[in-house]
Amino acid sequence: MGAERKNCLTAVKHLMKRLQNHLHQSRKLNVYEEFEVPEDVKEGHFAVVAKNEEEEKPTRFVVELRVLKHPAFLRLLKMAEDEYGFHHRGAVQVPCQPDELRRIIQERIC
Repeated sequence: MGAERKNCLTAVKHLMKRLQNHLHQSRKLNVYEEFEVPEDVKEGHFAVVAKNEEEEKPTRFVVELRVLKHPAFLRLLKMAEDEYGFHHRGAVQVPCQPDELRRIIQERIC
């Protein structure tokens, strides 16, 4: 297994652990009792918002969970954590151009 693949797997495991901890804490606080998942977010998908600094309105995407294996997307999640923090409600917000996120989503991985 290549070093980049090992790094990718380690990053995915770390992210999943953080998400599990976040969900566990949220359940204890009943944060999501009134939160409904939008109808366009089907099982196996999640919402991501690309926030372009120059544009006022962010662009929303609904993506498959498999994008969590993409090294470029994992880097975006790390940047988002550094810039926005980890605790928020709703779609995951990433600091990138909508066209760049679209390119990452469209790349075939695994």
